[in-house]
Amino acid sequence: MECYLNIQRNAGHVVLAVCDCDLLGRTLREGKIVFKIKEEFYKGRKVTVDEAVGLINNSTIVNLVGKHCVETAIAQGYVHPDAVIKIEGVPHAQIMKL
Repeated sequence: MECYLNIQRNAGHVVLAVCDCDLLGRTLREGKIVFKIKEEFYKGRKVTVDEAVGLINNSTIVNLVGKHCVETAIAQGYVHPDAVIKIEGVPHAQIMKL
């Protein structure tokens, strides 16, 4: 399975943004939440989900959106299942190592 991966360096942090390919460009809405999966933030290169999740160790801030990347991060012990929110049924997780 492939996903989009974008790495940005900002103020001493490495920001890793990962989304399942089918979600790029979508806007998810649930209640008061409006979550835009913007190309300028998430679209970098296409990689396998395993490759993207493998970069979590080298990142200080991580944004994951989508069933495949979030489930892989959970399976590899990076994300606790209770830390995942769903917006329109789409899993979203954040990791901050500060």
